Amino acid sequence: MPPQPLPDPLALEHQVCYALSVAARNVVAVYRPFLEPMGLTHPQYLVMLALWQHGPLSVKRLSGLLQLDPGTLSPLVKRLETGGLVRRDRDPRDERSLAIALTDAGRALRDQAERIPAGIVDRLGMDVGELTALHGALTRVIAASQRSLEQPAVSRTAS
Repeated sequence: MPPQPLPDPLALEHQVCYALSVAARNVVAVYRPFLEPMGLTHPQYLVMLALWQHGPLSVKRLSGLLQLDPGTLSPLVKRLETGGLVRRDRDPRDERSLAIALTDAGRALRDQAERIPAGIVDRLGMDVGELTALHGALTRVIAASQRSLEQPAVSRTAS
């Protein structure tokens, strides 16, 4: 029997980046019908999740939690502020910094949002244990990629 050819290492369907990209786009689309009635986009929902969990946060801390640069975070916060869900105040611990805090309307929106996780599990039709395992694997991928990004770039030399 002749040896089987090795799979193409550049085949699209073998790329982790491709699987992550498509999965992220599709899962965010599954969230859309839950978020639209609340007037939120998925990135805005992530901001709200951080504030519901931690309370008022400096822009720097919020940026770190969400792993978004401040330039990306600022328009999200501005739209949430325009929608009456958050307010930007001077951080009492550091007057040079802004702190983002929920308004009463932002706090009240949490009641509606509490139904989202179960709704997503239902829409995906996946076992909670499987989703928990996936979350753990993705958390490890995030940590590994962050460690990789912190290392100096490897330079290639000509032979």
